[in-house]
Amino acid sequence: MLKKIGVITRDCAGVNAALRALVRTAASHGLEVAGILKGYDGLIDGNLVVLDRRSVSGIINLGGTILKSARSERFFTESGQQQALNTIREQKLDGLVVIGGNGSLSGAHLLATKYGIRVMGIPATIDNDVNGVDFCLGADTAVNVALDALDKIRDTATSLERIFVIEVMGRDCGYLAMKVALAGGCEDVLLPEHDFSLEEICREIEEGNARGKVSWIVIVAEGRASAREVAATITGLTGLETRIAVLGHIQRGGRPTAFDRILAAKLGNAAVEYLIAGETDKCVSLKNDRIELVPLETAIRPKKLKFESEYRLLKLLS
Repeated sequence: MLKKIGVITRDCAGVNAALRALVRTAASHGLEVAGILKGYDGLIDGNLVVLDRRSVSGIINLGGTILKSARSERFFTESGQQQALNTIREQKLDGLVVIGGNGSLSGAHLLATKYGIRVMGIPATIDNDVNGVDFCLGADTAVNVALDALDKIRDTATSLERIFVIEVMGRDCGYLAMKVALAGGCEDVLLPEHDFSLEEICREIEEGNARGKVSWIVIVAEGRASAREVAATITGLTGLETRIAVLGHIQRGGRPTAFDRILAAKLGNAAVEYLIAGETDKCVSLKNDRIELVPLETAIRPKKLKFESEYRLLKLLS
């Protein structure tokens, strides 16, 4: 029987909203919740705080995570895992909820399979690259944050008649780049999942310039190319002036969108309910407006995305 659960978080928009839903669902069942500070390092060091209904008040609209976060190299060592297990035993944690992306969920899978700890994952990453999951917490907010920056850059691109190359985050996944490019009405996007020819892009730019097109925006996924190198190549091949913008970690912050807040409420609630029901080594996922469970073994595998239809639409409309 569950009496006390711990929760580990990574940082992205919607995590605090999920934490609020999780804690208040647990409270409704009479469960104690321990917030683990700074991720798996906090589990190793025994750095925990009590979370109750009041402690998660007023956080639904906040980006990041109130529990802080850190990547932990120690957790993937035998000694680090043993220290984490000691904390779980000493704190009498009957289960864990892990909110994060592939790395965080890999740690949860390890605890479940190697040590028999009851765990439930909540997918949260701006990359939206958790396998078997349609929507990860934070991805929608990241798209909108990047889109807001893009709209401002477009004002400058149009006024100065420049070619802008904008680099967005996403590691080896082109989700963020594709969505931003399509929503922003951009002329092209370079994705890890899609072959491209800079020579062809330059030819299109020259043809557009000859017709009087005065500005051009190309989105580059960080896992595919460097904005600086792409811009230099475009200038070298066309003779036209380019500017770059690397959006960077601005995309990880910001107040969560309504979509992410609602998703967080549903996933946070479901994670606790499924733990109580005896489920483990899975993550909760929203599909067709229903909560489904995805095995962590599946969730942490590389996700294969295809953007051919969206890319064709982008080029048709550009």
